[in-house]
Parts: sequence; structure tokens; C-alpha cells
Amino acid sequence: MPCSVLDGDGENNEAGRVNYQEAIDFLFPLRRFGMKPGLLRVDELMQRVAGPHKRLGTVVHIAGTNGKGAVASAQAAIWSAAGYRTGLYTSPHLSSYTERIRVDGTRISPRQVAEYCTALKEAVTLAEATFFEATTAIAFMHFAAMDVDVSVIEVGMGGRLDATNVVEADYVIIPSISRDHTGWLGNTIEEIAGEKAAVITHGARVYTAVEDDSALNVIRERAEAVGAAVVTLEETAGIDVHSVELGRLVFSIETAGRSLVNLQAPVTGGFHVTNLSLAVLLAIDAGIEEDAIRQGLLSFSETGYRARLERLSREPDIVVDVSHNPDGIEKSVSVMCGLRDGYRDVYVILGLVRDKETDEIVRRLKPLTDTVIAAGMQSERGMEAEELAERCRSEGFGVPCAGTLQESLDYVAEVADKEDLVLITGSFYLAGEALDLLKQ
Repeated sequence: MPCSVLDGDGENNEAGRVNYQEAIDFLFPLRRFGMKPGLLRVDELMQRVAGPHKRLGTVVHIAGTNGKGAVASAQAAIWSAAGYRTGLYTSPHLSSYTERIRVDGTRISPRQVAEYCTALKEAVTLAEATFFEATTAIAFMHFAAMDVDVSVIEVGMGGRLDATNVVEADYVIIPSISRDHTGWLGNTIEEIAGEKAAVITHGARVYTAVEDDSALNVIRERAEAVGAAVVTLEETAGIDVHSVELGRLVFSIETAGRSLVNLQAPVTGGFHVTNLSLAVLLAIDAGIEEDAIRQGLLSFSETGYRARLERLSREPDIVVDVSHNPDGIEKSVSVMCGLRDGYRDVYVILGLVRDKETDEIVRRLKPLTDTVIAAGMQSERGMEAEELAERCRSEGFGVPCAGTLQESLDYVAEVADKEDLVLITGSFYLAGEALDLLKQ
């Protein structure tokens, strides 16, 4: 159970106590501060609550562009299956704030959020901390209070100046590096790699599936500078993919000392095999038994990993996906093209936030469909449906409907055959809205 609400001197602070709804009403407007890279504010928050970031057990810090969520969820599930009390911090959430913070798969409770927010509220206000900084502090407070053995922590954006980078990592995983958030992280792969590799701390062990030399060299240089070891998937493991279906992946991995055959995971897409293999490699090195690795992979969707090419309904198949940058969209499209022969027609419902490479994302949809339905989102960052529709039309797509997600689903319900595929993609916000609308 979590500790009592404490102020900076360690005394009970009954004044100003908030309930869960009041906590959410306080936290969510902090998004007006946007993203403010830097560690000063989160350091101040950590000092206010007695440094929970130093009481997180073994720390697995995950940075990169695509694949962070899969690696994080798989890692947490494997450690939990091995009997370790394991904290998992991921972002963003799909439907509920409590999805972001879990211990052994169980979400932080609303009451606990309220307690931690009460302790932090004054410091957050004085520091003008952002939503993500405050949430990171709450996560670390919860993990410390729950006395976790392992903390699996997903970077929010970048790494060097990300709020999570106040931890000292024992393990670092960097599944991929590509162009994303270029306004914050840089315009070249080398610049972006430098931002993400900065989470590598002294003596850490680094696992990566990055193969691009320009990015990998940056990772190696950072690791060498701080005395960390680098393990690359390409040089360490042989991987065979045996089966790719909606909601099921079967693969084998062989290393110099181990061979794990017919591992199964409840995910869609062969591209996940690199992410899951990184989680397996780390687990092997950490001495986790094969049974726990297998059980963790089978159960890792229980850690909250959802909306990654997840089928929500049938006849027609409605699949929701959180891919939100060109590389992620390309991977999802490639997977669905491999399943394309099983469908009569394909409709894509697309929603994007304004800071994305819109035209490039839209172009990556071409191998799958010539029909895109533009959906606006219930987010201040969301691109208006009509604006997105015009961008899609300029790339040669037919856009029969532009409106809200509900209006897009209503349109599909009228025109789609039971043998069709409907893919909802482009944003975490859109995916969360789809889960809510379809009652999943």
C-alpha cells in the first residue's frame, strides 16, 4: 500500500487534500505548458518528495522512436512472471490516466493518484511543471511506495531532457531510431540518436535493434563514454518468424548459449519480433528462466498494451492502431497488406495531430487502400477533419467522409461489407476514442 501523503518535511499534510477528480482537474490543464525539455523542474519535484527516483529497484529505461511500448510491456510482464514486483510507466494513456502507471499489471488506483497529487500539488504549481513531469513524479512515488523490485520506464520524448532521465538505469533498451518530433529532437538521424542515447548511464547494459550505422555509432559512442556495454540484436541473436496472424505472433530466437523455440505473443505483425527479442535477450542475461519468459510473452497484453493492430470487432473486421509517424504507419500497412487477400475492400479512418509529417504519413497508406476517411479528434492538438481530408485528396485518395470519429464509423457502417477491413490509425488519441466508442 502507498505511504501517507507527506510534505517536504515528512509531516502529514491534511490541508489541501484532493480527491481523484480534483487531481485530474489539476493535472490535465498542465498540458497548457506543453513540452518543456529539461530536468530542473522534475528534480525539484523529486526533492520535495524525498527522492523516490532513487528507490526504484532495478531500472530498465526504454528510449527510441517506435517499439517502446511493446518492449516495455513485454519486459514488465516477463519480470512479473519471474516473481519480481515490477512497476511499469508508459505513455500516453488511451482511455484512463491510471493506465500509465502499473505494478504487476495492476493500475494505480484513483485514491493513490489523489494522494500523490496532494503531496505534489504545491511543488508542481511553484515549478510550473508540465503534465508529463508531474505524472512522472507520481509514477516514481508509487513505485517507491510499493517497494518494487524492478521499474520499467518508457521515455516520453527523446531522452536527454526527458523527465524520466533523472533515473540511473541498470539496463537500457533502444529498439529503433527514426525521424519523429524533429522540432524538438533535431533534423538528422545522428541528432535524434544523440538525444535518445543520452539515457545511457554509467555501467548500464544497452540492448538495441538499431542497424543504421549513423545512429548505432552514436549509441556506441555514448556507451563508451560512460562505460556501458552495447548488445545489438543483429550480432547476438538469430530469429525465425513462424506465424503472423491478427493477434498472434509465433517466433524462435537463438543466441550463443540459448535456443527458445516457438515463443508466442498476442500481437499482430512480424515487425514486433525485434522488439520482443530485445526483451527476451535482456531477460536471458538477467538470469530469468525460460518458463517465465514464455509466460510473460503470452500475458504481456495484461500490462495494458493495447490498440496495436488490435481487432475490436468482426464482420467487418475493425482494427485499431496507434501508429503515428511515417515509419510506424509503414510497418502497420505492411502487416495489413500481408493479410489483404482475406478482405474484399479496405477502409482507413485516419486522424493526426498537427506536429506530424502529414503528407508522408498519408503517402505510406497507398499500398493498402485508395480510400481514406478523415477524422477529427477530441484533442486540442488534433488536425481538423476537413484540413486532413484536403491533404489526403492532394495525395490522390478518395475521401468520402470527413468529420468526427463517430461520423466516420457511422459512414463505414453504411457502406462496408462484412468481408471488409476497417483500419483506424494515426494517433493514440484517436485509438483511445475508438476504444471508448466501441466499448472495448
